[in-house]
Amino acid sequence: MLFEPINIGSIGVPNRFVRSATHEWMAEPDGTPTSRINDLYEELARNEVGLIITGYAYVDKKGKSDDLQLGIYDDKFIRSYKEMVLRVHEHGSKIVLQIAHGGRQTMITDDNPYTLAPSAVIETVKGMVPKELTKKEVLKIIEDFSQAVRRAKEAGFDGAQLHCAHGFLLSSFLSPYTNRRKDRWGGSTEKRTQVVLDIISRARELVGEDYPILVKLNVTDGFKNNMHRYTLDAPESIEIAKILANNGICAVEVSGGITEAGEELFRTKIDSLEKEAYYREYAKMIKEQVDIPVILVEGIRSKQVMEMLLKEEYADMISLCRPLIAEPDLVMKLRKGETEVAKCVSCNMCSDENGIKCNYDFTG
Repeated sequence: MLFEPINIGSIGVPNRFVRSATHEWMAEPDGTPTSRINDLYEELARNEVGLIITGYAYVDKKGKSDDLQLGIYDDKFIRSYKEMVLRVHEHGSKIVLQIAHGGRQTMITDDNPYTLAPSAVIETVKGMVPKELTKKEVLKIIEDFSQAVRRAKEAGFDGAQLHCAHGFLLSSFLSPYTNRRKDRWGGSTEKRTQVVLDIISRARELVGEDYPILVKLNVTDGFKNNMHRYTLDAPESIEIAKILANNGICAVEVSGGITEAGEELFRTKIDSLEKEAYYREYAKMIKEQVDIPVILVEGIRSKQVMEMLLKEEYADMISLCRPLIAEPDLVMKLRKGETEVAKCVSCNMCSDENGIKCNYDFTG
């Protein structure tokens, strides 16, 4: 099944492998994609990764999370992205632009002295209290995301993915831990999901009903031992997935964790089959409730587990991040039978501000 085609809305993907969005630290300071990023994506496409999801592109200058992060806040980017898309399509792969706003995790600069969030809940890692968004600011963010979807379509991307995970802005709206609002966008599960629905609705006005919009979804904030009374987890996250699937989302990528939950966001020492695919049960619960493809990421390393996830209907597609940094040709090697397990040891040293790359010494 790993090498069977699948449809995500109108996207025909040649196999079940997805390159999960990964910040590259390779864009220009203003967010313009570079030849380095294009080379990276073309290499993945040449090595048979069926669907490539770009690193997160910020939709507003006040929503930038990292240096050298991709941007999509202006029409000036459309032309540059066209080359990226063309180079991927030449090899038969599909490519989706992930779009995001940093929210509580936005970079603080002289031009941007504070972060924005649904509510003024302290971000405990940096010890900062964000500014609570006004109604006018929420409406602007809805428009920013919607225009970013339009730009993705005009640039030729096969779809756009809304980043609703890992504590970024849309993730913060979905979680009761970070969203304490009492208006249209806060309170019940449905109201906390409303901002994403408003983005989908407005984007549809700009790109039509058939353009694929995907979501990367936090199924859990990742706090352990009931650290917080109000936090996102199942069964509420499964209900959110159902709401999104019923309102035009064409695929959900299952992920989890925010920075305040510690190593949950990037687990290390995934060195056994039992430790792989640690959100599989969440994915299975979602898959049983929706009629759209479920993509599973986090800790998948071995062909045996990949095949099991598809065969036993935990997920429809396998999404990889760190393994494809260590081995861009992993999919091809799996298909040819040249390997059964990714060599990635989950050390996290690939998060390199000079550009993502595997920095682990496999000879040591």
